[in-house]
Amino acid sequence: MDRHTAGNPPPAWKAEFGLAMGAATLGIFMVWGNSWLSGLSGWVVPVLLFGWLFCAMLWLSFGVVRHADCLAIKLGEPYGTLILTLSVISIEVVMISAVMLTGSNPGVGRDMMFAVLMIVLNGLIGISLLCGGLRHSEQAHNIRGANAFLVVLVPLAILTLVLPNFTQSSEQGTYSNLQMIFVVLGSVGLYGAFLITQTLRHRGFFVEAGEATIEGNDHGNLVVRSVGFHAVMLIANMLPIVLLSKSMAKIIDYQIVSWSAPMALGGVIIAILILAPEGMAAIQASLANRLQRSVNICLGSALATIGMTVPAILLISLVTGKTVALGLGPVNMVLLFTTILVSIVTFSGTKTNIIHGTVHLIVFLAYLMMIFD
Repeated sequence: MDRHTAGNPPPAWKAEFGLAMGAATLGIFMVWGNSWLSGLSGWVVPVLLFGWLFCAMLWLSFGVVRHADCLAIKLGEPYGTLILTLSVISIEVVMISAVMLTGSNPGVGRDMMFAVLMIVLNGLIGISLLCGGLRHSEQAHNIRGANAFLVVLVPLAILTLVLPNFTQSSEQGTYSNLQMIFVVLGSVGLYGAFLITQTLRHRGFFVEAGEATIEGNDHGNLVVRSVGFHAVMLIANMLPIVLLSKSMAKIIDYQIVSWSAPMALGGVIIAILILAPEGMAAIQASLANRLQRSVNICLGSALATIGMTVPAILLISLVTGKTVALGLGPVNMVLLFTTILVSIVTFSGTKTNIIHGTVHLIVFLAYLMMIFD
């Protein structure tokens, strides 16, 4: 048992009740799910199934975050935040892949990816900076770490979401096979170089000034056990989410079509489900005056979204022959450029305050409005 655990810790099985419920949900859907999902009609049954799956998967996601936080305590920064980010984005990649393989919308991967970027770079960062600024007035972060995130994030965002609109060897908004191969290799190469920078070459860029590890900070009610235990339980909580994602994708696709809702709404729903526990971790870190951890979570999620999701959806396109539309429409391109510029300005200094959070939130609200109008 770890020294962060106070008194007699509760039995492990009590803390993993969400995992038990998730496993039970998975078992039920493996037996009866196909018959339920193949005969969807009306709105009552789809809504009930969606609510059931959403709650189960969200509960499991919080389990993933809890075990990732425990690993962060054991391993220190930036490894802890990196584990959390990669775990959550892995779930995102699987869910996007499931929706792509079950649906016929060529832009579904782009919509989900863009939704994650808008929610993270504007919604989560905005709430985190606003809450932190209201409680602590000003908060400091390591500018070198933020610059490292943004210098990789900006070209990846332009290459994947803007450049496809201006190529001529394929339909507008898409890449040819050769271009897709280049973008896959480029994305993997850039993200791999960043991970080497974050974990090996320049770890100090991603920790708070004078702090090499998060040891000694307040960890709330977390019960920290061995690294092996938390690694196994993290994977165990992720597995039902991955296996249930196809069922969730079918329900979302049915509801959007039957309700004539904007196609981009599906991406927002998936993104909210995926990012809810990670978003809570970022906001809690900011409220605890640990802005650097919040920055690592938010910017790390945005970067991992492109660095991991783009290669996945392009490889699916190359293997299956499905057309993948990556280029954003004019309105969303304006929102992306605005988000990039605001993010660069926000993290060009060493401190943030409420004005930075307010600006990011306004851009996020503009994104939500444009989905419906």
